[in-house]
Amino acid sequence: MQGGLHPDLKIDWHERMLRGIKQRFPKIHLHCYSASEVLAIAEYSELNVRDTIARLRDAGLDSIPGGGAEILDDEVRHKIARLKCLTDDWLLVHRTAHQLGMRTTATMMFGVGESFEHRVNHLEAVYRLQEETGGFTAFIPWSFQPANTALGGRRWDEATAVEYLKVLAISRLYLSNFLNVQSSWVTQGLKVCQMGLRFGGNDVGSVMLEENVVRAAGVTNCTTEEELRRIIRDAGFRPAQRDTLYRTYFLN
Repeated sequence: MQGGLHPDLKIDWHERMLRGIKQRFPKIHLHCYSASEVLAIAEYSELNVRDTIARLRDAGLDSIPGGGAEILDDEVRHKIARLKCLTDDWLLVHRTAHQLGMRTTATMMFGVGESFEHRVNHLEAVYRLQEETGGFTAFIPWSFQPANTALGGRRWDEATAVEYLKVLAISRLYLSNFLNVQSSWVTQGLKVCQMGLRFGGNDVGSVMLEENVVRAAGVTNCTTEEELRRIIRDAGFRPAQRDTLYRTYFLN
């Protein structure tokens, strides 16, 4: 779950929500809040980042997604993400979560006018943090979807499927300390996602009950479990269902 920045919702509201979900559905894994959201909750609640994450964890938060990373280079972030956190802030949230025993994912959204150097800086930042903590479960790159977004008016050249596959392959080579690199069907579609399994991806994510961010940007890819199994088999691999932390696998 990710839900934006809400100044009126301080940490006690989030604690009640997390505890309420766990009470009703004790077996569910709560993978929630981008770094920007964690920082906002801390600011609105007048807490430091460590205490904020610890309290959310104690209320039921199990892991943190890598949303809001975009490109981890402040030269880019100052231009495109003024309302989001800077590079050191994003890294602080994930480092702190790892130190508190939580796992997180790392992401990269490219195609927002950045240079190849900016992309490499991003890969180096998450590589170094992974060397330090070992707390990332997976790396998930995807290309910027410009339709129906404020940034779409910048008229950057939209990343092609070929460029996406190159980024996926380079991510696998560069991030040698990441066990998992995800090929995205949500933003790239099923066929490119399937090709991504031959370009370094070993994970295709999952079906989703509800997704609003990418959909709001004009992308409406959808799928089923059986369709994901099919594209994995057709790419020459055996599909296996995993849990959020990549600990348990069931062959499908």
